[in-house]
Amino acid sequence: MSNVLKIDVVTIFPKMLTGFLQESMMKRASEAGLVEFRMVNPRDFTTDKHNTTDDRPFGGGPGMVMKPEPLFAAIESIQTPESRVILMTPSGKPFEQVDARRLADESEHLIILCGHYEGIDERVREALVDEEISIGDYVLTNGVLSAAVVIDAVARLRPGVLGGGAIATEDESFSSGLLEFPQYTRPSEFRGMKVPEILFGGDHGKIAKWRHEQALQRTNERRPDLLQNNDENGKNNA
Repeated sequence: MSNVLKIDVVTIFPKMLTGFLQESMMKRASEAGLVEFRMVNPRDFTTDKHNTTDDRPFGGGPGMVMKPEPLFAAIESIQTPESRVILMTPSGKPFEQVDARRLADESEHLIILCGHYEGIDERVREALVDEEISIGDYVLTNGVLSAAVVIDAVARLRPGVLGGGAIATEDESFSSGLLEFPQYTRPSEFRGMKVPEILFGGDHGKIAKWRHEQALQRTNERRPDLLQNNDENGKNNA
């Protein structure tokens, strides 16, 4: 697998991603040559003078649907045997950390298709899409916002993007199936709130045990479904 992850985002609103990709970790990943980003605008693949990318739905109904011709042309212009085409859609599979890890580990080229309006022509999904992803049970203005979430979650897991490597991500929320434990830094006391004494002792075994207990407690309080999923996976693997 190539050391460089190529990510093409197919969208009629490329400027919505410009700022995001030019800041923080995504900027560093790009400058280091670890991830290559490119915006592909379906309007550049239209054949009419108005650069039309949408039309009214057959059968009637509100809103507009993205036309198949410019989407097929845009995707096929960049698609290779290594490409994986992902459609961002509310009807897709809920995106989880395990999906981010899978895409980071197994992908060389991601094409992320961002729907708009009432969605895309179904023939695009049937012929070109390998995977459909949703970031939650709600509807956004378009798929660019959800694409940014997937890009960030995947790119940061690529080797070299985070300075600490695998160690930097293994204790994060969801990586271990638990929410992250509480974190503290200086000062040791602020407005009467003190850092737990156990963190000052230097006994890394006890600290690790405390952190695990805290992660379990926090997960049980906020996301008990994660603990249930862990139990079920354990039974299935037994």
